[in-house]
Amino acid sequence: MASSSGHSTWTWDAPVVPQPPRTSAFERLWRGFMTARIGVGLVLLILLGGMRLLGMVQVSDWQLALCGGYLAASLAVRFFGRPVAPGRTFDPQWVYIVGVDLLAFSVLHFLQAANLNFSPLYALPVLTASVLGSMLLGLGTAAAATLLLLVHASLQALDPDHTARIVQAGLTGCGYFVAALLANELATRLAREEEAARRSLSAARTQAHVNELVIETLTDGLLVVGPDWRIHAANPAARNLLAWQAPEAPASLALVSRPGWRPLAAIAQRTFSSQQAQSAELALELTAGERLHLRVRTRLTAAQDPYSDALCVMFLQDLREAEAQVRTEKLAAMGRMSAAVAHEIRNPLAAIAQANALLAEELSEPGQRQLSDLVGKNTHRLSQIVEEILNLVRVQQQPVADWLELDQSVAGFVGEWERQAQAGERLQTLLQSGTAWVTFDGEHLRRVVVNLLDNALRYASRGPGAILVATAMGSTRARLQVWSDGAPLDASVQRHLFEPFFSSESRSSGLGLYICRELCERHGATVAYTRVRAPDGSSRDGNAFTVTFRTRASMVPGGTPFDTIGA
Repeated sequence: MASSSGHSTWTWDAPVVPQPPRTSAFERLWRGFMTARIGVGLVLLILLGGMRLLGMVQVSDWQLALCGGYLAASLAVRFFGRPVAPGRTFDPQWVYIVGVDLLAFSVLHFLQAANLNFSPLYALPVLTASVLGSMLLGLGTAAAATLLLLVHASLQALDPDHTARIVQAGLTGCGYFVAALLANELATRLAREEEAARRSLSAARTQAHVNELVIETLTDGLLVVGPDWRIHAANPAARNLLAWQAPEAPASLALVSRPGWRPLAAIAQRTFSSQQAQSAELALELTAGERLHLRVRTRLTAAQDPYSDALCVMFLQDLREAEAQVRTEKLAAMGRMSAAVAHEIRNPLAAIAQANALLAEELSEPGQRQLSDLVGKNTHRLSQIVEEILNLVRVQQQPVADWLELDQSVAGFVGEWERQAQAGERLQTLLQSGTAWVTFDGEHLRRVVVNLLDNALRYASRGPGAILVATAMGSTRARLQVWSDGAPLDASVQRHLFEPFFSSESRSSGLGLYICRELCERHGATVAYTRVRAPDGSSRDGNAFTVTFRTRASMVPGGTPFDTIGA
Protein backbone atom coordinates (compact mmCIF):
# COMPACT_ATOMS: atom_id res chain seq x y z
CA MET A 1 0.00 0.00 0.00
CA ALA A 2 1.55 3.29 -1.06
CA SER A 3 0.58 6.78 -0.20
CA SER A 4 -0.59 9.05 -2.95
CA SER A 5 1.05 12.02 -1.31
CA GLY A 6 4.52 10.67 -1.89
CA HIS A 7 5.53 9.72 1.62
CA SER A 8 5.75 6.13 2.73
CA THR A 9 3.10 3.99 4.27
CA TRP A 10 3.16 0.33 5.24
CA THR A 11 4.17 -1.55 2.12
CA TRP A 12 3.84 -5.28 1.55
CA ASP A 13 4.49 -7.30 -1.57
CA ALA A 14 2.68 -10.47 -0.50
CA PRO A 15 -0.63 -11.34 -2.14
CA VAL A 16 -3.37 -9.18 -0.76
CA VAL A 17 -6.53 -10.60 0.75
CA PRO A 18 -8.94 -11.13 -2.17
CA GLN A 19 -11.99 -8.97 -2.48
CA PRO A 20 -15.26 -10.70 -1.56
CA PRO A 21 -17.31 -11.75 -4.60
CA ARG A 22 -19.84 -9.22 -5.74
CA THR A 23 -22.47 -11.96 -6.34
CA SER A 24 -23.27 -14.89 -4.09
CA ALA A 25 -23.27 -18.54 -5.12
CA PHE A 26 -27.08 -18.54 -4.99
CA GLU A 27 -27.26 -15.71 -7.52
CA ARG A 28 -24.82 -17.45 -9.83
CA LEU A 29 -26.78 -20.71 -9.62
CA TRP A 30 -30.03 -18.84 -10.28
CA ARG A 31 -28.58 -17.27 -13.40
CA GLY A 32 -27.21 -20.64 -14.49
CA PHE A 33 -30.58 -22.36 -14.23
CA MET A 34 -32.39 -19.49 -15.95
CA THR A 35 -29.86 -19.64 -18.78
CA ALA A 36 -30.39 -23.42 -18.98
CA ARG A 37 -34.14 -22.82 -19.41
CA ILE A 38 -33.37 -20.48 -22.30
CA GLY A 39 -31.12 -23.14 -23.80
CA VAL A 40 -33.84 -25.81 -23.50
CA GLY A 41 -36.43 -23.54 -25.10
CA LEU A 42 -34.06 -22.69 -27.94
CA VAL A 43 -33.18 -26.35 -28.57
CA LEU A 44 -36.86 -27.37 -28.62
CA LEU A 45 -37.71 -24.60 -31.06
CA ILE A 46 -34.80 -25.43 -33.36
CA LEU A 47 -35.44 -29.19 -33.14
CA LEU A 48 -39.15 -29.10 -33.90
CA GLY A 49 -38.74 -26.37 -36.50
CA GLY A 50 -35.97 -28.29 -38.25
CA MET A 51 -37.94 -31.52 -38.26
CA ARG A 52 -40.93 -29.70 -39.76
CA LEU A 53 -38.82 -28.10 -42.50
CA LEU A 54 -37.24 -31.44 -43.37
CA GLY A 55 -40.64 -33.14 -43.41
CA MET A 56 -39.49 -35.85 -41.05
CA VAL A 57 -42.58 -35.68 -38.80
CA GLN A 58 -45.79 -33.76 -38.52
CA VAL A 59 -45.24 -30.67 -36.35
CA SER A 60 -48.17 -28.32 -35.91
CA ASP A 61 -48.04 -24.57 -35.62
CA TRP A 62 -49.28 -24.56 -32.02
CA GLN A 63 -46.35 -26.80 -30.97
CA LEU A 64 -43.88 -24.34 -32.45
CA ALA A 65 -45.82 -21.50 -30.82
CA LEU A 66 -45.60 -23.32 -27.45
CA CYS A 67 -41.81 -23.66 -27.77
CA GLY A 68 -41.53 -20.01 -28.81
CA GLY A 69 -43.69 -18.89 -25.88
CA TYR A 70 -41.62 -20.95 -23.46
CA LEU A 71 -38.43 -19.41 -24.85
CA ALA A 72 -39.89 -15.91 -24.51
CA ALA A 73 -40.99 -16.59 -20.90
CA SER A 74 -37.53 -17.92 -20.05
CA LEU A 75 -35.85 -14.85 -21.54
CA ALA A 76 -38.14 -12.54 -19.59
CA VAL A 77 -37.41 -14.26 -16.29
CA ARG A 78 -33.67 -14.33 -16.97
CA PHE A 79 -33.29 -10.64 -17.78
CA PHE A 80 -36.07 -9.08 -15.72
CA GLY A 81 -36.41 -11.42 -12.77
CA ARG A 82 -34.49 -11.21 -9.50
CA PRO A 83 -33.12 -14.14 -7.51
CA VAL A 84 -34.93 -14.60 -4.22
CA ALA A 85 -33.44 -16.84 -1.55
CA PRO A 86 -35.68 -19.68 -0.38
CA GLY A 87 -37.78 -19.02 2.70
CA ARG A 88 -40.35 -20.78 4.82
CA THR A 89 -43.30 -19.35 2.89
CA PHE A 90 -44.25 -20.05 -0.71
CA ASP A 91 -42.71 -17.62 -3.18
CA PRO A 92 -44.86 -16.64 -6.19
CA GLN A 93 -41.78 -16.58 -8.42
CA TRP A 94 -41.80 -20.38 -8.55
CA VAL A 95 -45.17 -20.29 -10.28
CA TYR A 96 -43.74 -18.62 -13.39
CA ILE A 97 -40.53 -20.66 -13.25
CA VAL A 98 -41.24 -24.23 -12.09
CA GLY A 99 -44.94 -24.04 -12.96
CA VAL A 100 -44.24 -22.86 -16.51
CA ASP A 101 -41.70 -25.66 -16.98
CA LEU A 102 -44.08 -28.36 -15.77
CA LEU A 103 -46.90 -27.00 -17.91
CA ALA A 104 -44.87 -26.67 -21.12
CA PHE A 105 -43.13 -30.04 -20.82
CA SER A 106 -46.38 -31.79 -19.85
CA VAL A 107 -48.22 -30.47 -22.91
CA LEU A 108 -45.42 -31.63 -25.20
CA HIS A 109 -45.20 -35.00 -23.45
CA PHE A 110 -48.92 -35.73 -23.29
CA LEU A 111 -49.51 -34.85 -26.95
CA GLN A 112 -46.37 -36.70 -28.06
CA ALA A 113 -45.17 -33.79 -30.16
CA ALA A 114 -43.10 -35.11 -33.06
CA ASN A 115 -43.37 -38.58 -31.48
CA LEU A 116 -40.62 -37.66 -28.99
CA ASN A 117 -40.29 -38.62 -25.30
CA PHE A 118 -40.09 -35.41 -23.25
CA SER A 119 -39.99 -37.02 -19.79
CA PRO A 120 -36.24 -36.29 -19.26
CA LEU A 121 -37.05 -32.57 -19.41
CA TYR A 122 -38.85 -32.85 -16.05
CA ALA A 123 -35.39 -33.08 -14.47
CA LEU A 124 -34.90 -29.35 -15.12
CA PRO A 125 -37.77 -28.05 -12.93
CA VAL A 126 -36.99 -30.67 -10.28
CA LEU A 127 -33.37 -29.58 -10.04
CA THR A 128 -34.32 -25.90 -10.23
CA ALA A 129 -36.75 -26.24 -7.33
CA SER A 130 -34.35 -28.40 -5.28
CA VAL A 131 -31.27 -26.20 -5.72
CA LEU A 132 -32.86 -22.76 -5.63
CA GLY A 133 -35.81 -23.54 -3.36
CA SER A 134 -36.50 -25.37 -0.13
CA MET A 135 -36.51 -29.12 0.42
CA LEU A 136 -40.31 -29.11 0.49
CA LEU A 137 -40.50 -27.29 -2.86
CA GLY A 138 -38.03 -29.71 -4.44
CA LEU A 139 -39.90 -32.80 -3.24
CA GLY A 140 -43.19 -31.24 -4.26
CA THR A 141 -41.90 -30.62 -7.76
CA ALA A 142 -40.57 -34.19 -7.98
CA ALA A 143 -43.96 -35.49 -6.83
CA ALA A 144 -45.77 -33.37 -9.43
CA ALA A 145 -43.51 -34.63 -12.22
CA THR A 146 -44.01 -38.24 -11.06
CA LEU A 147 -47.80 -37.87 -10.96
CA LEU A 148 -47.78 -36.39 -14.45
CA LEU A 149 -45.78 -39.34 -15.77
CA LEU A 150 -48.07 -41.84 -14.03
CA VAL A 151 -51.18 -40.11 -15.37
CA HIS A 152 -49.76 -40.18 -18.89
CA ALA A 153 -48.93 -43.88 -18.55
CA SER A 154 -52.41 -44.62 -17.17
CA LEU A 155 -54.11 -42.89 -20.09
CA GLN A 156 -52.50 -45.38 -22.47
CA ALA A 157 -54.59 -48.29 -21.19
CA LEU A 158 -54.90 -49.83 -24.68
CA ASP A 159 -51.14 -50.02 -25.10
CA PRO A 160 -49.82 -53.61 -24.76
CA ASP A 161 -46.86 -52.25 -22.74
CA HIS A 162 -49.22 -50.47 -20.34
CA THR A 163 -47.77 -52.11 -17.22
CA ALA A 164 -44.20 -51.54 -18.32
CA ARG A 165 -44.93 -47.88 -18.98
CA ILE A 166 -46.37 -47.43 -15.45
CA VAL A 167 -43.34 -49.15 -13.90
CA GLN A 168 -41.01 -46.98 -16.01
CA ALA A 169 -42.89 -43.83 -14.92
CA GLY A 170 -42.61 -44.91 -11.26
CA LEU A 171 -38.87 -45.60 -11.55
CA THR A 172 -38.35 -42.26 -13.29
CA GLY A 173 -40.29 -40.56 -10.48
CA CYS A 174 -38.09 -42.27 -7.87
CA GLY A 175 -35.09 -40.92 -9.70
CA TYR A 176 -36.58 -37.44 -9.52
CA PHE A 177 -37.02 -37.78 -5.75
CA VAL A 178 -33.42 -38.96 -5.30
CA ALA A 179 -32.15 -36.14 -7.51
CA ALA A 180 -34.21 -33.62 -5.52
CA LEU A 181 -32.81 -34.84 -2.18
CA LEU A 182 -29.21 -34.89 -3.38
CA ALA A 183 -29.43 -31.53 -5.16
CA ASN A 184 -31.03 -29.81 -2.16
CA GLU A 185 -28.44 -31.25 0.21
CA LEU A 186 -25.57 -30.11 -2.03
CA ALA A 187 -27.10 -26.66 -2.42
CA THR A 188 -27.59 -26.30 1.35
CA ARG A 189 -24.02 -27.39 2.01
CA LEU A 190 -22.75 -24.97 -0.62
CA ALA A 191 -24.66 -22.13 1.04
CA ARG A 192 -23.21 -23.01 4.46
CA GLU A 193 -19.69 -23.21 3.07
CA GLU A 194 -20.09 -19.90 1.28
CA GLU A 195 -21.37 -18.18 4.43
CA ALA A 196 -18.49 -19.61 6.46
CA ALA A 197 -16.01 -18.51 3.80
CA ARG A 198 -17.56 -15.05 3.70
CA ARG A 199 -17.28 -14.69 7.48
CA SER A 200 -13.70 -15.94 7.44
CA LEU A 201 -12.83 -13.57 4.62
CA SER A 202 -14.40 -10.65 6.47
CA ALA A 203 -12.50 -11.52 9.65
CA ALA A 204 -9.26 -11.87 7.67
CA ARG A 205 -9.74 -8.51 5.99
CA THR A 206 -10.57 -6.84 9.31
CA GLN A 207 -7.48 -8.37 10.91
CA ALA A 208 -5.35 -7.33 7.96
CA HIS A 209 -6.57 -3.73 8.20
CA VAL A 210 -5.94 -3.69 11.96
CA ASN A 211 -2.44 -5.09 11.46
CA GLU A 212 -1.69 -2.49 8.79
CA LEU A 213 -2.90 0.31 11.04
CA VAL A 214 -0.92 -0.92 14.05
CA ILE A 215 2.26 -1.51 12.05
CA GLU A 216 1.98 1.82 10.23
CA THR A 217 1.68 3.75 13.50
CA LEU A 218 4.53 1.94 15.25
CA THR A 219 7.24 4.30 16.44
CA ASP A 220 9.80 1.53 15.96
CA GLY A 221 10.91 0.62 12.46
CA LEU A 222 9.77 -2.72 11.07
CA LEU A 223 11.39 -4.61 8.19
CA VAL A 224 10.46 -8.03 6.81
CA VAL A 225 13.36 -9.65 4.97
CA GLY A 226 13.63 -12.92 3.06
CA PRO A 227 16.57 -15.37 2.98
CA ASP A 228 17.83 -13.62 -0.18
CA TRP A 229 17.92 -10.29 1.74
CA ARG A 230 15.03 -9.00 -0.34
CA ILE A 231 12.82 -6.57 1.56
CA HIS A 232 9.24 -7.84 1.67
CA ALA A 233 7.77 -5.05 3.81
CA ALA A 234 8.75 -1.78 5.47
CA ASN A 235 6.71 0.56 7.65
CA PRO A 236 7.07 4.39 7.58
CA ALA A 237 9.24 4.45 10.72
CA ALA A 238 11.75 2.08 9.10
CA ARG A 239 11.85 4.19 5.92
CA ASN A 240 12.51 7.33 7.94
CA LEU A 241 15.25 5.70 9.99
CA LEU A 242 17.00 4.28 6.93
CA ALA A 243 16.63 7.53 4.92
CA TRP A 244 14.60 5.57 2.39
CA GLN A 245 12.97 8.42 0.51
CA ALA A 246 13.04 6.84 -2.94
CA PRO A 247 9.73 5.62 -4.42
CA GLU A 248 10.93 2.02 -4.93
CA ALA A 249 8.65 -0.73 -3.73
CA PRO A 250 10.21 -3.03 -1.09
CA ALA A 251 10.26 -5.96 -3.48
CA SER A 252 12.68 -4.08 -5.74
CA LEU A 253 15.28 -3.55 -2.99
CA ALA A 254 17.53 -5.79 -0.93
CA LEU A 255 19.52 -5.08 2.21
CA VAL A 256 22.75 -5.64 0.29
CA SER A 257 21.79 -3.12 -2.41
CA ARG A 258 22.94 -0.15 -0.31
CA PRO A 259 26.31 -0.14 1.45
CA GLY A 260 24.95 1.54 4.56
CA TRP A 261 22.50 -1.31 5.14
CA ARG A 262 25.12 -4.10 5.14
CA PRO A 263 25.08 -4.48 8.97
CA LEU A 264 21.36 -5.21 8.78
CA ALA A 265 22.02 -7.85 6.12
CA ALA A 266 24.63 -9.43 8.40
CA ILE A 267 22.30 -9.76 11.38
CA ALA A 268 19.55 -11.11 9.11
CA GLN A 269 21.99 -13.74 7.83
CA ARG A 270 22.88 -14.73 11.41
CA THR A 271 19.17 -15.08 12.18
CA PHE A 272 18.57 -17.42 9.23
CA SER A 273 21.74 -19.42 9.93
CA SER A 274 21.09 -19.96 13.64
CA GLN A 275 17.28 -20.12 13.32
CA GLN A 276 17.17 -18.07 16.53
CA ALA A 277 16.27 -14.51 17.43
CA GLN A 278 19.13 -12.00 17.43
CA SER A 279 19.67 -8.65 19.16
CA ALA A 280 22.45 -6.13 18.56
CA GLU A 281 23.31 -2.45 18.49
CA LEU A 282 24.44 -1.36 15.03
CA ALA A 283 25.90 1.81 13.53
CA LEU A 284 24.76 2.49 9.96
CA GLU A 285 26.67 4.88 7.71
CA LEU A 286 23.73 6.27 5.73
CA THR A 287 25.46 9.36 4.33
CA ALA A 288 28.91 10.84 4.53
CA GLY A 289 29.52 11.88 8.12
CA GLU A 290 26.10 10.73 9.37
CA ARG A 291 25.91 7.61 11.49
CA LEU A 292 22.66 6.12 12.72
CA HIS A 293 22.84 4.08 15.92
CA LEU A 294 20.14 1.44 16.10
CA ARG A 295 19.07 -1.28 18.45
CA VAL A 296 17.98 -4.20 16.24
CA ARG A 297 15.94 -7.22 17.30
CA THR A 298 15.03 -10.04 14.90
CA ARG A 299 12.45 -12.82 14.89
CA LEU A 300 11.77 -15.62 12.42
CA THR A 301 8.30 -16.36 11.10
CA ALA A 302 7.17 -19.93 10.52
CA ALA A 303 6.84 -21.05 6.89
CA GLN A 304 3.17 -21.15 5.91
CA ASP A 305 3.54 -24.11 3.52
CA PRO A 306 6.26 -26.27 1.95
CA TYR A 307 6.56 -23.84 -0.95
CA SER A 308 7.24 -20.70 1.13
CA ASP A 309 10.31 -19.65 3.13
CA ALA A 310 10.54 -18.32 6.65
CA LEU A 311 10.94 -14.55 6.89
CA CYS A 312 13.05 -12.45 9.21
CA VAL A 313 11.16 -9.67 11.01
CA MET A 314 13.49 -6.89 12.13
CA PHE A 315 12.53 -4.31 14.77
CA LEU A 316 14.59 -1.12 14.53
CA GLN A 317 14.81 1.36 17.40
CA ASP A 318 16.73 4.63 17.27
CA LEU A 319 19.06 4.62 20.27
CA ARG A 320 18.83 8.41 20.52
CA GLU A 321 15.07 8.26 20.95
CA ALA A 322 15.38 5.39 23.42
CA GLU A 323 17.87 7.37 25.48
CA ALA A 324 15.62 10.44 25.34
CA GLN A 325 12.69 8.37 26.59
CA VAL A 326 14.75 6.96 29.44
CA ARG A 327 15.93 10.46 30.27
CA THR A 328 12.34 11.73 30.30
CA GLU A 329 11.26 8.93 32.62
CA LYS A 330 14.18 9.66 34.93
CA LEU A 331 13.32 13.34 34.94
CA ALA A 332 9.71 12.55 35.79
CA ALA A 333 10.83 10.34 38.67
CA MET A 334 13.25 13.02 39.83
CA GLY A 335 10.46 15.59 39.65
CA ARG A 336 8.19 13.53 41.88
CA MET A 337 11.00 12.89 44.32
CA SER A 338 12.04 16.55 44.29
CA ALA A 339 8.48 17.66 45.06
CA ALA A 340 8.34 15.32 48.04
CA VAL A 341 11.74 16.53 49.28
CA ALA A 342 10.73 20.18 48.77
CA HIS A 343 7.72 19.73 51.04
CA GLU A 344 9.99 18.33 53.75
CA ILE A 345 12.64 21.04 53.30
CA ARG A 346 10.34 24.06 53.28
CA ASN A 347 9.50 24.09 57.02
CA PRO A 348 13.09 23.60 58.33
CA LEU A 349 14.28 26.18 55.82
CA ALA A 350 11.76 28.70 57.09
CA ALA A 351 12.92 28.03 60.63
CA ILE A 352 16.57 28.59 59.62
CA ALA A 353 15.67 31.89 57.91
CA GLN A 354 13.71 33.09 60.94
CA ALA A 355 16.45 32.07 63.36
CA ASN A 356 19.09 33.81 61.21
CA ALA A 357 16.98 37.00 61.14
CA LEU A 358 16.67 36.97 64.94
CA LEU A 359 20.37 36.29 65.33
CA ALA A 360 21.28 39.10 62.94
CA GLU A 361 19.54 41.62 65.21
CA GLU A 362 22.05 40.91 68.01
CA LEU A 363 25.22 40.85 65.89
CA SER A 364 27.44 43.92 65.91
CA GLU A 365 30.77 42.80 64.48
CA PRO A 366 31.08 43.31 60.69
CA GLY A 367 32.49 39.84 60.12
CA GLN A 368 29.63 38.15 61.90
CA ARG A 369 27.04 40.29 60.12
CA GLN A 370 28.66 39.40 56.81
CA LEU A 371 28.33 35.69 57.63
CA SER A 372 24.72 36.22 58.67
CA ASP A 373 23.99 38.01 55.37
CA LEU A 374 25.59 35.09 53.51
CA VAL A 375 23.34 32.64 55.35
CA GLY A 376 20.30 34.79 54.58
CA LYS A 377 21.08 35.03 50.85
CA ASN A 378 21.60 31.30 50.48
CA THR A 379 18.49 30.58 52.54
CA HIS A 380 16.53 32.85 50.24
CA ARG A 381 18.01 31.09 47.20
CA LEU A 382 17.02 27.68 48.60
CA SER A 383 13.54 29.01 49.30
CA GLN A 384 13.22 30.09 45.68
CA ILE A 385 14.31 26.65 44.45
CA VAL A 386 11.81 24.95 46.76
CA GLU A 387 9.06 27.31 45.58
CA GLU A 388 9.85 26.58 41.93
CA ILE A 389 9.68 22.85 42.56
CA LEU A 390 6.33 23.21 44.31
CA ASN A 391 5.12 25.46 41.49
CA LEU A 392 5.99 22.65 39.10
CA VAL A 393 3.62 20.38 41.00
CA ARG A 394 0.89 23.03 41.01
CA VAL A 395 1.26 23.44 37.23
CA GLN A 396 -0.15 19.93 36.76
CA GLN A 397 -3.50 21.11 38.11
CA GLN A 398 -6.15 22.24 35.63
CA PRO A 399 -5.99 26.06 35.37
CA VAL A 400 -8.96 28.37 35.61
CA ALA A 401 -8.78 30.53 32.48
CA ASP A 402 -9.73 34.20 32.63
CA TRP A 403 -9.73 37.08 30.18
CA LEU A 404 -7.00 39.65 30.88
CA GLU A 405 -6.18 42.93 29.18
CA LEU A 406 -2.65 42.14 28.03
CA ASP A 407 -0.93 45.53 28.30
CA GLN A 408 -2.44 46.39 31.66
CA SER A 409 -1.63 42.98 33.18
CA VAL A 410 1.94 42.89 31.83
CA ALA A 411 2.61 46.45 33.03
CA GLY A 412 1.55 45.51 36.56
CA PHE A 413 3.63 42.32 36.63
CA VAL A 414 6.71 44.02 35.16
CA GLY A 415 6.45 46.91 37.63
CA GLU A 416 6.22 44.53 40.57
CA TRP A 417 9.22 42.54 39.33
CA GLU A 418 11.27 45.73 38.68
CA ARG A 419 10.79 46.91 42.25
CA GLN A 420 12.00 43.60 43.63
CA ALA A 421 14.90 43.09 41.18
CA GLN A 422 15.87 46.78 41.13
CA ALA A 423 16.61 46.56 37.43
CA GLY A 424 16.36 50.33 36.94
CA GLU A 425 17.27 51.56 33.46
CA ARG A 426 18.24 48.06 32.37
CA LEU A 427 14.51 47.33 31.89
CA GLN A 428 12.33 49.00 29.27
CA THR A 429 8.77 48.26 28.12
CA LEU A 430 7.06 48.66 24.74
CA LEU A 431 3.41 47.77 25.31
CA GLN A 432 1.64 48.11 21.96
CA SER A 433 -1.10 45.48 21.88
CA GLY A 434 -3.81 48.10 22.30
CA THR A 435 -7.03 46.72 23.74
CA ALA A 436 -6.15 43.08 23.15
CA TRP A 437 -7.54 40.63 25.70
CA VAL A 438 -5.92 37.22 26.24
CA THR A 439 -7.27 34.07 27.86
CA PHE A 440 -4.98 33.23 30.77
CA ASP A 441 -5.13 32.77 34.52
CA GLY A 442 -3.81 35.94 36.15
CA GLU A 443 -1.49 34.24 38.65
CA HIS A 444 -0.16 31.92 35.96
CA LEU A 445 0.56 34.82 33.62
CA ARG A 446 2.44 36.58 36.44
CA ARG A 447 4.60 33.49 36.94
CA VAL A 448 5.34 33.31 33.20
CA VAL A 449 6.38 37.00 33.06
CA VAL A 450 8.49 36.75 36.24
CA ASN A 451 10.23 33.56 35.10
CA LEU A 452 11.09 35.05 31.70
CA LEU A 453 12.38 38.28 33.32
CA ASP A 454 14.47 36.32 35.84
CA ASN A 455 15.97 34.34 32.99
CA ALA A 456 16.68 37.52 30.99
CA LEU A 457 18.26 39.28 34.00
CA ARG A 458 20.59 36.37 34.54
CA TYR A 459 22.24 36.72 31.10
CA ALA A 460 21.66 40.38 30.11
CA SER A 461 24.34 43.08 30.25
CA ARG A 462 24.17 45.97 32.73
CA GLY A 463 23.60 48.69 30.15
CA PRO A 464 20.38 50.68 29.64
CA GLY A 465 17.72 48.82 27.72
CA ALA A 466 19.45 45.45 28.17
CA ILE A 467 16.02 43.92 28.83
CA LEU A 468 12.97 44.83 26.73
CA VAL A 469 9.40 43.70 27.38
CA ALA A 470 7.21 44.26 24.34
CA THR A 471 3.64 43.40 23.39
CA ALA A 472 2.02 43.54 19.98
CA MET A 473 -1.22 42.56 18.28
CA GLY A 474 -0.91 40.50 15.11
CA SER A 475 -3.58 39.62 12.61
CA THR A 476 -5.09 36.91 14.79
CA ARG A 477 -2.93 36.57 17.89
CA ALA A 478 -1.37 38.78 20.56
CA ARG A 479 2.31 38.41 21.46
CA LEU A 480 4.42 39.06 24.52
CA GLN A 481 8.19 39.18 23.98
CA VAL A 482 10.92 39.32 26.63
CA TRP A 483 14.18 40.28 24.92
CA SER A 484 17.68 40.56 26.38
CA ASP A 485 21.04 41.42 24.88
CA GLY A 486 22.79 38.31 26.17
CA ALA A 487 25.20 36.18 24.16
CA PRO A 488 23.77 33.68 21.65
CA LEU A 489 22.83 30.30 23.07
CA ASP A 490 24.66 27.21 21.89
CA ALA A 491 22.69 24.84 19.71
CA SER A 492 23.08 22.09 22.33
CA VAL A 493 21.53 24.41 24.94
CA GLN A 494 18.64 25.44 22.66
CA ARG A 495 17.55 21.81 22.18
CA HIS A 496 16.96 21.40 25.92
CA LEU A 497 15.79 24.89 26.91
CA PHE A 498 12.32 23.84 28.01
CA GLU A 499 13.24 20.53 29.64
CA PRO A 500 12.81 20.27 33.41
CA PHE A 501 15.94 20.52 35.58
CA PHE A 502 18.08 21.61 32.63
CA SER A 503 20.22 24.70 33.17
CA SER A 504 23.46 26.02 31.72
CA GLU A 505 24.61 27.31 35.12
CA SER A 506 24.81 25.66 38.50
CA ARG A 507 22.93 28.38 40.42
CA SER A 508 19.65 27.75 38.58
CA SER A 509 17.11 24.99 39.26
CA GLY A 510 16.32 24.62 35.53
CA LEU A 511 12.55 24.77 36.14
CA GLY A 512 11.63 28.32 35.12
CA LEU A 513 11.33 27.84 31.36
CA TYR A 514 9.75 24.42 31.78
CA ILE A 515 7.04 25.93 33.99
CA CYS A 516 6.48 28.69 31.40
CA ARG A 517 5.94 26.14 28.65
CA GLU A 518 3.59 24.02 30.75
CA LEU A 519 1.48 27.02 31.76
CA CYS A 520 1.28 28.29 28.18
CA GLU A 521 0.21 24.93 26.81
CA ARG A 522 -2.54 24.65 29.40
CA HIS A 523 -3.99 27.98 28.27
CA GLY A 524 -3.74 27.38 24.52
CA ALA A 525 -0.68 29.63 24.20
CA THR A 526 2.84 28.88 22.96
CA VAL A 527 6.31 30.01 24.03
CA ALA A 528 9.38 29.83 21.79
CA TYR A 529 12.98 31.03 21.71
CA THR A 530 14.53 32.99 18.82
CA ARG A 531 17.60 35.10 18.21
CA VAL A 532 16.26 38.40 16.82
CA ARG A 533 16.80 42.14 16.67
CA ALA A 534 15.62 44.28 19.58
CA PRO A 535 11.89 45.16 19.39
CA ASP A 536 12.71 48.88 19.84
CA GLY A 537 13.99 49.06 16.24
CA SER A 538 17.69 49.20 17.10
CA SER A 539 20.26 47.02 15.38
CA ARG A 540 21.12 45.03 18.50
CA ASP A 541 20.75 41.24 18.37
CA GLY A 542 19.57 39.37 21.41
CA ASN A 543 17.73 36.40 22.84
CA ALA A 544 13.95 36.63 22.76
CA PHE A 545 11.28 34.45 24.35
CA THR A 546 7.92 35.04 22.66
CA VAL A 547 4.55 34.02 24.09
CA THR A 548 1.64 33.88 21.61
CA PHE A 549 -1.86 34.09 23.09
CA ARG A 550 -5.44 33.47 22.10
CA THR A 551 -7.05 36.90 22.03
CA ARG A 552 -10.15 39.02 22.21
CA ALA A 553 -9.76 42.40 20.63
CA SER A 554 -12.27 44.57 22.48
CA MET A 555 -14.80 44.88 25.30
CA VAL A 556 -18.51 45.08 24.79
CA PRO A 557 -20.64 47.33 26.99
CA GLY A 558 -21.04 45.94 30.47
CA GLY A 559 -17.45 44.81 30.79
CA THR A 560 -17.79 41.44 29.06
CA PRO A 561 -15.00 40.53 26.64
CA PHE A 562 -16.23 40.05 23.11
CA ASP A 563 -14.35 37.39 21.09
CA THR A 564 -13.57 38.91 17.71
CA ILE A 565 -10.84 36.51 16.73
CA GLY A 566 -11.97 33.18 18.01
CA ALA A 567 -10.40 30.93 20.51
